[in-house]
Parts: sequence; structure tokens; C-alpha cells
Amino acid sequence: MASTDTTTSDETFDVLIIGAGIAGMYQLYKLRQQGLRVRVYETGTDVGGTWYWNRYPGARFDSESYTYGYSFSEELLQEWDWSEHFSPQPETLRYLQYVADKFDLRKDIVFRTRIAAAHWDEEAGQWEVVPETGPRARAKYLVTAVGELSATQLPAIEGIESFEGEWHHTSQWPKEPVDFAGKRVGVIGTGATGVQVIQTIAPLVGHLTVFQRTPNYCCPLRNGPVSAEEMAEIKAGYAELFPRLKKTFAGFIHEFDERSALEVSDEERLAKFEEEWAKPGFGKWLGTFHDILTDLDANATITEFVKEKIRERVDDPAVAEKLIPKDHPFGTKRVPLESGYYEVFNRDNVLLVDVREDPIERITPRGVKTGGAEYELDMLIYATGFDTVTGPLNRIDIRGVNGQSLKEKWADGPRNYLGFQSHGFPNIFTLVGPHNGSTFCNLPRCIEQNVEWVDECIRYMEAEGLRRIEATVEAEEAWNDHVQEGVNETLLPMGNSWFFGANTPGKTVTFLMYANGMPTYRERCDHVAQHGYEGFVLS
Repeated sequence: MASTDTTTSDETFDVLIIGAGIAGMYQLYKLRQQGLRVRVYETGTDVGGTWYWNRYPGARFDSESYTYGYSFSEELLQEWDWSEHFSPQPETLRYLQYVADKFDLRKDIVFRTRIAAAHWDEEAGQWEVVPETGPRARAKYLVTAVGELSATQLPAIEGIESFEGEWHHTSQWPKEPVDFAGKRVGVIGTGATGVQVIQTIAPLVGHLTVFQRTPNYCCPLRNGPVSAEEMAEIKAGYAELFPRLKKTFAGFIHEFDERSALEVSDEERLAKFEEEWAKPGFGKWLGTFHDILTDLDANATITEFVKEKIRERVDDPAVAEKLIPKDHPFGTKRVPLESGYYEVFNRDNVLLVDVREDPIERITPRGVKTGGAEYELDMLIYATGFDTVTGPLNRIDIRGVNGQSLKEKWADGPRNYLGFQSHGFPNIFTLVGPHNGSTFCNLPRCIEQNVEWVDECIRYMEAEGLRRIEATVEAEEAWNDHVQEGVNETLLPMGNSWFFGANTPGKTVTFLMYANGMPTYRERCDHVAQHGYEGFVLS
């Protein structure tokens, strides 16, 4: 446990931030503008967060590039040109590095530093942060910007350490190129990441074996280059675009049709589905009829539509049926966007293994053994995701008042207020944390709201000479009720997905996100601030 001896020589700051991804970088920028002394800790060797770690083949946005960048600087918006409508990882990382250079952010970031613990010192009114290596530091405020998808998770498969070939997890991909030529490669996992990897490497490998745990309803991304003329039009339209994105349900350019899927004719419904299917991006998920995520009969219309689209693209009907989900309605899990994913399974060098039919028994030195066969492999790729949302926070020993553990408090599910702060843990703010509006969102759009709210809160605290802010139990309970009521009005619980932590063995299955929409979340947060931070005790 961290020392609470206030006589130690820890370096002292106004604010400490954990994480130098999109959120941590912007929070640093904003707080520095206040004249505060800020330090950021980052495990990696550079900025970028998700886009630093996830270097796997095919990694890219499924948000339109021009909706993803920061909006706070008009100069930055006009300087940066996107080359594709859905930017690939290398370009996105270059963009974030450019931002770090432009605003000289790295001078306040300590790289190659993983935080082991953060403990509240009640007497001093400070957080003490303990890195795994290097000196400790103290600050009045602590901001976590660790991301919702950063706690890498390997599958609980017997023998996983015995494999003698090359192996990688997609979220910890090496910086140097990986050679696939002529190799027998196995991929475990067919979520959004697995889909991108599989469709990208299938033409490069000698043979690809896809171990599918859960099929997903994947929709076409329809990416393409951004011409100079298009980029000029995009730049001219930024002033209108970003205010509009604040009003959409999840910060995307897509908006739900106000009609019910059940009130229109079959012809009109099909025409709407085909219209969105032909467009780039998430419109298939967030741009059709408003009730496809709240009414099972309405949802059934698009679920059947997508099933037929899959069948049309896969030559072998038996393989097609294996690729079609049977256990959840369309849209109740995150929808992967793809570019030729289903056609991969028409290739002679690709084999689909449905591990629900033929479960993996163990990883062997030579490959993967299921109940029915052993697959010899030269390389294994784990696209097995993350301990989501709470996982990155639980991997830090965060202790609040009287040494209370945040991980223990959240053992049966997260409890907090506005997704920002948990009772018993004063002066700490979680960006993109559980039950925060940024979790079900075009992330940078909601990150900016998070960061600006925290910035204004700290500005208010400093202007009023306040030392401490802590959420009340009553506000926390009311917020939890609001979050649960929101998700229970949707079909999302039928997905049993990582939105609920269902992908992590032993984790309590409970909703981790926020499904009431970004406009509602923004309105709630603004109301709290405008009423003197109602629901918090300030002292």
C-alpha cells in the first residue's frame, strides 16, 4: 500500500493524468491553459492511446475521419488533411503525434511508465500516484484517461503458454512488420478487431484458420480516398458539422429515422435499409428506423435483412449459416464494419472453425486442438478483446477514503455519478469511465465533452478556493437508476456483450456503459454544473 506520510519528497502537481491517448492529451491541453501544473503518465513510448497500441493489420476507424479529429482548434482543423474517409491506424497515430507536436504536449508526459497505484491522502487532501518504476508524485486532482478498451485479455484456454510458434495479441502488436508469407496462421476471435485482421491477412498467408467463438452481424464499411476537392468541402463545413454532431444520439453523422420500422410499407422499409446499406459507415446501425434497438418486432425486420446480405456473399450455404448469429438480434452488440470479410470464406486457403460446435480444448506446442481435430499453425493471433470499461481502472490499485478499494467497491458493478466520480473517492475524475456518456459514442466527440466538463469543474474549484469535491451516495444511486432504466428500454441486454462485461470470465455481468444518448448526457452534466455541482459535496 502506498505511503500516506506527507513528509515524503514526492514531486507535487496540481493535476496528475493517467493516459496520453485522445482524452489525456486534450485534458492536459485544457488544464495547462488554466496555468495549472500537470503531469501525464503513459505506459507506451509515445502518445496515441488506442492508436499507439493497436497496430494490427487492417486497424482503422469506423467513424468518418473528419468527425473523429479534435474540434477545439480551427487552425488544427484547417491544417490537417485526411487521406481516407475511414483513416487507417498509421495515419491516425501520425495525426495524434502531430497534435502533440503542435501544442508541445510531450514536455509534460512521462512515457514508459505504468501506474501501479493511486491512493487518497485525506489529511493532505491529495492523491499519491505510484508508478511501477520511478518516483511517486502527488496532486490535488487525479484524472484517469485509461480508455474503455485498453486492458488486454487473453482467452482462458489451457496450454496457452505452450505454443512454440509466433503469437500476437492484436492490442499489443509489434512495431516491426510481421511476415505472413507462406505461413499457417490461426486467428481466435471474430469481433470488430478480428474482422479487420482476417480480411486483411487472408490474401497474405499460406493458410488461415479462423476460430470463431461468436459470429457477428458485420456491415460494409465502404471506405475510399478523400480527394483534395472533398477535403476542401469538409474544411469549409466544419463550423456546421461539429454543432450538429453534438445533437445526434452517439456523436456520429448518422441519425435515426423518426418513423417506426413497423409503420411503413414493406417496400419503404426495404428501400430505407438498402439506402443505408449502400452508404459508408454506421448508418446501417444508427441511421435506420428509431425503434430497431427498442422493439423486437421492428428489429426483426433489419435482422432478417442483414442475414440475407450475408448469405448472398458466402458461396457455401453451410459456411454462411455458421457466420450468421443465432443468439442475439442485430445491433445489440457492437456492429463490425468490414471490407470484404465475408468473401474471405470463399477463398481456398481459409477454413472456418465454429468453436461452439467444436470447442477448443487446448493450445498445443504445434497449434490448436479442438474436440474434433488438431490444427497445426506457425502463428497464432488473439483477437480476444479486453476486460472492458472497468478493467483498466481495476488494474490500478485505486484507494479512496479510509483506504477503500475502488475495485472492491465495484465488484458487483460500477457505482458512480455522471460516470465521473464515485462516492468515497474525492477529487478524482474518470474520462470515458463506466456509466459515462462517452462510452457509447463517436469517442472524440464525447471525450471533448468529458474533458471540458472536468476542466470547468476544476476551474470553478480553484476560483472558489475549494479543496475537495466528492459525489454523494444519493446522487450515485440516482445516476445508477437512470443508467439502468435507459438500457432496459433497449434491446441491448439481449446481446450479452462486452457492453456488459460478459466477455470476461468471472466478471459480474452488468451494464457498463450509457445508452440514453449523448444529448441527454450532455444536458444532465450541464445541469449539474449550472446548479453549483449539484450531487457533489464541495468543501
